[in-house]
Amino acid sequence: MLKAAPYMNGIAEAMSVKFNNLVYDMKERGEDVVVLSLGEAFFEIPLFDFHDLPFPDIYHYSHSRGVTELREKLAGYYRAQYRVPVDPGSEVIVTAGSKIAIYMSLMAVVEPGDEVVIREPAWVSYSEQVRLCHGAPVLVPHHEPIEALDRYVSERTKAIIVNNPHNPSGGVLSRKELEHLHGVARDRRIYLIADEAYSDFVLDGDVFLSCGVFDPGKEHTIICNSMSKNYGMSGWRVGYAIANPEMSQQILKINQHLVTCPATILEHYLARHFHEILAITKPQIRGVLEKRRELAAYMDSLGLRYMPGSATFYFFVSIEPSRLRSEEFCLTLVKESRVSVVPGIGYGRSCDGFVRVSVGTESMDRTTHGIRKLAELIGKTAR
Repeated sequence: MLKAAPYMNGIAEAMSVKFNNLVYDMKERGEDVVVLSLGEAFFEIPLFDFHDLPFPDIYHYSHSRGVTELREKLAGYYRAQYRVPVDPGSEVIVTAGSKIAIYMSLMAVVEPGDEVVIREPAWVSYSEQVRLCHGAPVLVPHHEPIEALDRYVSERTKAIIVNNPHNPSGGVLSRKELEHLHGVARDRRIYLIADEAYSDFVLDGDVFLSCGVFDPGKEHTIICNSMSKNYGMSGWRVGYAIANPEMSQQILKINQHLVTCPATILEHYLARHFHEILAITKPQIRGVLEKRRELAAYMDSLGLRYMPGSATFYFFVSIEPSRLRSEEFCLTLVKESRVSVVPGIGYGRSCDGFVRVSVGTESMDRTTHGIRKLAELIGKTAR
């Protein structure tokens, strides 16, 4: 039998997706699983009318940049919400999810052998997407501060990936940290690829600053964001990329050859109901963040430790002093206690002593039950 290209042997499965597929299989067998592994929040969103969408246009391709009305809404949102000037005609591309927006951005800037610096915990697809571009991910251990990233930049470095707010810790970068990263990008003439998919999942006490604030001309910055996350519509796979006109044109060519455009009917739906959906999801985002705050106090009461952060709907929880490595720990937890979380090893070698706990999909009672079972397993497997 013919085999795949040899480099594919070095591409790992997405750890979070791998465990969620395990959960789907268990549920199909009728098993009840407390799902703390999904990378989304479940919101109550009404189904708005589809009958007012432009028929028959919804059955056909849209502009490969995306429907004009939706690009205008997204550009206006970034201007009003984050104070980033965006031209909807030349700087926005609507994509089939933010994941491919990041990948296409990497494809547009990375040549074979180029390096991309990524600080751990690194979202599970960053390093593999760099490898799929035939580049080399340079992973920075999680204990290194942002200010230390300079030491990992070499003559081969083409970009730094900036995840803010952060998946899986929930951390939000400060103005000082972002200014430092932009200084490195300017001095070393490299790109900042900013994954801002959780930009709305920030409590009032924190301040989210888009990377575009520090580089309004987007000379070295590419921003990727997600309507799927902030609108609670992950299954619709709608994201977007923001870049200067020249870089946007390069990403557009890749989009044309890989996807053409997102689902046209969903683009029109989101454009038509843009502000209505936000009005519904914004209070629910606040509810998820308040729930996260309560669960942080609950974990403190159990003696669980986790990386600092207050945004998103994730915790990155230490499983020390368990003798189990993170993947074995998660497999044991889901098989014995029917609780699913994501192994930390998927976020980098320095993260094998952690698991990602997502609190966006289950009720408070089921979530606290799952966290209690996690704490019990740490105790039962302690060295």
